[in-house]
Amino acid sequence: MTAPAKRLDFFERYLSLWVLACMIVGVALGKLLPGLTATLSGWEFGRDSHVNIPIAVLIWLMIYPMMLKIDFGGLAGVVQRPRGLLVTLVVNWLVKPFSMALLGWLFIRFLFGDVLGLIPPEAAKDYIAGLIILAAAPCTAMVFVWSYLTDGDSAYTLAQVAINDLIMLVAFAPIVMFLVGVSGVTVPTGVLVTSVVVFIVIPLAAGWLSRMALIRTHGAEWFNTAFLPVFKPVTIVALLATLVLIFAFQADNLIRNWLAVVLLAVPITIQVYFNSSLTYLAMRALKVPHNVASPGALIGASNFFELAVAVAITLFGPTSGAALATIVGVLVEVPVMLSVCRVCNDTRAWYARALPPAAP
Repeated sequence: MTAPAKRLDFFERYLSLWVLACMIVGVALGKLLPGLTATLSGWEFGRDSHVNIPIAVLIWLMIYPMMLKIDFGGLAGVVQRPRGLLVTLVVNWLVKPFSMALLGWLFIRFLFGDVLGLIPPEAAKDYIAGLIILAAAPCTAMVFVWSYLTDGDSAYTLAQVAINDLIMLVAFAPIVMFLVGVSGVTVPTGVLVTSVVVFIVIPLAAGWLSRMALIRTHGAEWFNTAFLPVFKPVTIVALLATLVLIFAFQADNLIRNWLAVVLLAVPITIQVYFNSSLTYLAMRALKVPHNVASPGALIGASNFFELAVAVAITLFGPTSGAALATIVGVLVEVPVMLSVCRVCNDTRAWYARALPPAAP
């Protein structure tokens, strides 16, 4: 009997539509209630910090539940078969941010800017900075969905995500500072480090401590079946509310620069297909099992857009072109990533022909 096809749940399956709805609601809010929007936009932690208090709280509500899911104890089993992990890490940290910087310059600055005159030079700098921030943060949450849809090795996926999060603690800020600096934008070191501490270190530590304490006192089954599900609606509501606020803050920018949304989707889409293909083919050449290669390809292609949005807002403000670029990443990611899942599943037999009988 054929097993039923795996599917996303209702919210995740139509995430792009929810993002579009949030865009419409947010823009309407920004245009119809400009006073309220300006007041909310002005609530920041200190003068000119660009850390908006309502958005910071909402992003915390998104990130903390994701960190609760990470089991760092699963890292031990990866040592016995490290090739898949090494490919993922190389693509995530040595290829992906740099390829996005190149694609951003090629399309946003050169083709759409210098050649076609569709994007002014100063705006192009902000857009490229947002694209770099988006690419420098590997996916943390949605990758579990992609792994499920491609019959991925769940323990290995957990390990890949956990190690990526640990690397983010030390590599994210330097990579963003270097690449954004090269693109012509000055990055305040203190603000970037603060954003990493606020949006990675603190929620990661809080999630790990909460997980350890609750599993010790209530057991793993209660934690996974009773505690974690409580946060799912919280995460969804926080995500949608964050997008509504960001689009409200961006209302004038979106209406004036609607074409930029379409243009920004071009390098983001190319980057997803390039990095997923590179990871998938490299793992096949190294004879890594398909249930490791498919989630690895998806990790290498998708982005931790919650963190990217937070950092872009922190560095450049909620109405900046950089923040807009990270939001476009949310809009295009789900349909593009679903197509990558489909390719991984449809090529399973072709992939298997390169593998030896025994696992590596």
